[in-house]
Order: sequence, then C-alpha cells, then structure tokens
Amino acid sequence: MAPEPPLLTMSGITKSFPGVRALDGVDLEVQAGEVHCLLGQNGAGKSTLIKVLAGAHQPDDGEITWCGAPAVLKSPITAMRLGIATIYQELDLVEGLSVAENVFLGHEPTSAGFVVRTREGRTAAAALLKRLGHPEIDPSREVGALSAAQQQIVSMARALSHDVRLIVMDEPSAALDPDEVDNLFRIVASLTAEGVAVVYISHRLEEIRRIGDRVTVLKDGRAVAVGLPAESTPTRDIVALMTGRNVEYVFPPRTGTTAGNARTAPVLTVEGLTRKGEFAPVDLELRPGEIVGLAGLVGSGRSEILETIYGARKATAGRVTVAGKPLRPGSVRAAVAAGIGLAPEERKAQALLMLESVTRNVSVSSMSRFSRAGWVDRGAERQAARAATRELSLRPDNPDTPVRTLSGGNQQKAVLARWLLRGCRVLLLDEPTRGVDVGARAELYAVIRRLADEGLAVLLVSSEVPEVLGLADRVLVLREGRVVHTADAGELDEHRVLDLVMEGSPAS
Repeated sequence: MAPEPPLLTMSGITKSFPGVRALDGVDLEVQAGEVHCLLGQNGAGKSTLIKVLAGAHQPDDGEITWCGAPAVLKSPITAMRLGIATIYQELDLVEGLSVAENVFLGHEPTSAGFVVRTREGRTAAAALLKRLGHPEIDPSREVGALSAAQQQIVSMARALSHDVRLIVMDEPSAALDPDEVDNLFRIVASLTAEGVAVVYISHRLEEIRRIGDRVTVLKDGRAVAVGLPAESTPTRDIVALMTGRNVEYVFPPRTGTTAGNARTAPVLTVEGLTRKGEFAPVDLELRPGEIVGLAGLVGSGRSEILETIYGARKATAGRVTVAGKPLRPGSVRAAVAAGIGLAPEERKAQALLMLESVTRNVSVSSMSRFSRAGWVDRGAERQAARAATRELSLRPDNPDTPVRTLSGGNQQKAVLARWLLRGCRVLLLDEPTRGVDVGARAELYAVIRRLADEGLAVLLVSSEVPEVLGLADRVLVLREGRVVHTADAGELDEHRVLDLVMEGSPAS
C-alpha cells in the first residue's frame, strides 16, 4: 500500500512586509496524528507562518497542500472549514460572553436559521469540556471569570467544536503550572491518538522532548531544519540552529560576591509578612549582591509575596524594611522611593506602556529628574534612557523605537532599564524570562547576575525550577502559601524542589 500523504505541506512559503521579508521560502510538513514542534527565536517567522496557515495572511509565493490536494487559505473561515484551528498565545476569547457562547461563537446552534438554541449549546459545550478532562467548567459561566488555564481549555473546546484535523498551539504552557502542563500534554496525546495533528510552538525546549515527534526550526525567516526527530536531536544542536551559535541553557557562574557580603547588613528584611488567604508569615533577608529565589507552584503565594513587598497588596501582618527603615504597608510610592523595583509577571499589561517609545517606558519612574518648572527636558530624558538601555544591550539601539515592536527579551530589558535609571537597590523579578527565546534568556541571565555582582539585591520568582536553581544563591521553597524549606541553591536539585512543592515539609 502507498503511504498516506502528509496532512499538510507548505512549500517555499514567502511573505514580505514593508522593509521586512518575514518568510523566505519556508517548508513545513505535518503528518496526521503527530505533534510537530515549530521552534525559533522571536522574529524568526513563527507567528507569520502560523498566520499564513490560519488564513490571516496571504503568502506572496509558495504552495500549500492539504490532504494531498492544493489549497488556498483565503481567510480564517476558509482554514477552519478545512479543519485547521489556531489557538494563539493571546487568547481571543470574549470575556463578557459565557463559556458556551465562546465555544460556538460564529456557528451557534440555531433553529430556523436564526434562533439560538442556548440549552443545546451549553450541553454540547459541556460534552467538549468533559472530553478535554475538565467537566468542572460550567458552560454558563462568564469566561472572563475563569483562570488562565481554564480559558485555554475553552479555546481548545472552541477548536474541537469544528471538525478539526490540525490544531496550532502557540506557547500553550506559558501561563500554566506543572500540574496544568501535565494535563495539557494528556489532552494533546488524546487528540493525536484520534488522528488530530498538532503544531506546537514553545520556548521551553524541555517540553519538546516530552511531547514532540518532529521539529522544524526557523531562523531569520528561513527553515534551517525541517522534520528533525524530537527525541534524538541533541538540545545543543537545536539551540545552535535557532541562534546560529552554540548558546545553551548555561547560567553565569556565581562569583563569590554573596559569600563576601555574608556579614553585610541586609538591604531588605521581611518579618512575619502575611496576607490572609494568600500566604502565611514569611521571613527573609536579602543582602546587596545576593539573588534569592522563591520556588513553588502557581498559587503557592510567590507572586503575591513580591507584590506585597512592593506595596501593590497590603499585608495583613508583618513588616518590610529597606536598609533598616520600615516601609508603609500597601504603598507602591513608598516602596519605589525606598529603592524597590518590580518587573511583574505580565509585563505587557502591568509594566509597559505599549503605545509609547522605549524612552518613555524607561523614564516613567524617574520623571522628576527631567522636569523643570512644569516642563520636561526631552533631550535629557532621551539621553538618560539611551544610556540605561545601552548598559543592558537592548536592541535596536534606538530610544525612539515603540516598545510594542520589541522582542520579549528586549521588552524585559526595557523594564530592567527603568529600574536602573531609578537607581533601585532591590529588584523583584517575577517570571523574568516568560515568553523570551532561548538566546535572549542567556543574555538576561548574564544581565541579572552582573547587576547582582554590582551590588543589586534580587528577589526572583520563576515557574522553571532549573532557572531558580541556576540563578539564585539561596532558595525559599513555597507550598500553599508557606515556606517549607530554605537552603543554598547548591544544596538542592530539581527533583528535591519538586518533591517539596508537591509534598511539603517543615520549614528549615
């Protein structure tokens, strides 16, 4: 018998925008029932390629074959009718509508062609949610009230509400904790067992080993490798293909600065800090030049601790002092004035002014430096912002660049530059490399370590245990809002930390 043709073949796909060739002859082949991982740094062309596949962009050149026959994807509706669904990283759900209304948006069950059968829609949505292993999600509930993980399940249910044969998942694990990632992988395995193909995009290379069958790597708009075996291709080879150089998940060496500062007075002291219902009393000290990591699952209180120290949440009990001076609880202004800066988890929504320039994003916390009698010295503001961004090697080296056009890694550098310009002494980092490609991660790791070596105190939160262990000098392990273990990072390994966050133990 002749072998089955690929479900999807994209050959020589080219797409240009004014001044930019986003795709330059890209090939992609996907078999039914496989997980095909699409990898590449930010700007490599992944987003443009999946938008061509989704019918949102029309290619300038190249051919697309679907089930062995030529196909023209004129629009997202055309792609969906063929059985191609795309779940973007920024979920396109309508928050004011119910779960069921989102699942069947655009193809609602109707009577006589115009009367929506609400009860039938809810029953069908419940069946899809049960298929995805989440029968607890109420189809009548407003989707905006759901967690990020539950919203992602709703997006998958929407895809399955069509006769889908291929699902594109763009960074589906970015906002999930380890248990939720395991459930995601279970769902993917059940879909592929039914013959559904999945194109899976992720910056987390360890996920590729767990879930992928084959890998295609993009760099600068070109496919530099097509259909590599995911399990047997070495990670360093994949990274080299993505970056054009041998960059690995290597953390900068600890220089001994922390040990030398062991007798230095803490710059940040947290005593009995508590928020009822979120985290129990937390005690920690942070010295100049030290990186302390908080490890734990989503919901363990990690981010809430950082936000309470920063004053964005008001503590129920306890106190925070900076250089021996107590902070006023629940006051961001007091925290910033004392020298605390926060790079939050959702930098686009919580830290960046997306429609403004790099200059304005960097200077926004230091405007008093550039204001004279009600006027802002724009030249001085721009010069100071440029000096701060150059110190972090932000690219492109143009302070007038709109921050929304930067890659994830460079957007994070803009946030860090803001606090450098402000002269902060304590930097709170919440998921500093989320949505950042592997090459830029290595740069950020080096930046964070260098800032610590120069005397900055860093309190770090990350969902990726290797990141916490690789960057931090000391680690506090959290479980259900309590510190269950404290140790030097060198005394822990990933398995020990995961055991602690899952099972817990008395704090030590």
